[in-house]
Amino acid sequence: MLPYIAAIVAGLVLLVWSADRFVEGAAAASRHAGMPSLLVGMVIVGFGTSSPEMVVSAMAALDGNPGLALGNALGSNIVNVGLVLGATAVLAPIAVRSEIVRRELPLLLVIGLFAGWLFLDGALTRLESFALLAGFVGVVGWSIHAALRGRADALADEMDAELAVPSMPLARAIFWLVVGLVLLIASSRLLVWGAVGIAEALGVSDLVIGLTIVAIGTSLPELAASVLAVRKQEHDIALGNVVGSNMFNLLAVVGIAGSIAPVDALPSELLWRDWPVVMALNVVLLVMAYGFRGPGHINRVEGSLLLLAFAAYNAVLVHSVMVPAAMATGAAG
Repeated sequence: MLPYIAAIVAGLVLLVWSADRFVEGAAAASRHAGMPSLLVGMVIVGFGTSSPEMVVSAMAALDGNPGLALGNALGSNIVNVGLVLGATAVLAPIAVRSEIVRRELPLLLVIGLFAGWLFLDGALTRLESFALLAGFVGVVGWSIHAALRGRADALADEMDAELAVPSMPLARAIFWLVVGLVLLIASSRLLVWGAVGIAEALGVSDLVIGLTIVAIGTSLPELAASVLAVRKQEHDIALGNVVGSNMFNLLAVVGIAGSIAPVDALPSELLWRDWPVVMALNVVLLVMAYGFRGPGHINRVEGSLLLLAFAAYNAVLVHSVMVPAAMATGAAG
């Protein structure tokens, strides 16, 4: 058990560090190429902060653990809204001024419904996975279009301020881009090995491990980025980072995993427990942040409610693991 725990801890630390280097290198290289700051933020940084989930799920699928990959994707969405935005709003209420972010919130709901519709038949085929990846390409195209046309948007102003500092030299940017990607792959494989080992040792499904340990670990970049953004009064970056990451998770992370290793029989609890929680949190986020009668916001009370929802969901997960284990122990006795 100890080697698996050590692998998870080392994998998570290296994963977060390498993801940060990868994002910094990619953003700096893009700025050297003359890309607008809003485009860098929405596409390059958004893609980069979701890179841990993408790489971990790809490694899990390649190793024949699609449950871990799906758990990581859905669990990361739950972590992003419940823990990341909840904790961020408790530290500093989040104001939503960007029209781009307001348009992304309903789109996130549509993507969640589309993913759930694909799950309804109890399987995830390669064709369905390709459909998700096609949706991901469409979202990236829309993000590029919105970034090029959104120069007067509040998010654009925040991105200009965030990326106004001199970037690193191009050679160093390329170096960290390459090194970060290599270390992302290495740390992801280490993390997956440890997570599967823990699941087997505890007798729980890799889906649960993906929903908890792995999902929280791969969402640490979003947590750090969101807390740092609100401390700089860059509220739209904090929310936009989470919304963009959640769209990428449902489309790219699930799509990549399913295209590598199609799933003939999805875990039933994914349909009745995990996906509904993802959708419920997305609806709550829309209501809180959209601002139907003016600028939207997520205040400290609402942030606390998100944290409570996240805690309640994880309590259900723990209960689902502990009760069968106790019954098995009693039967053996």
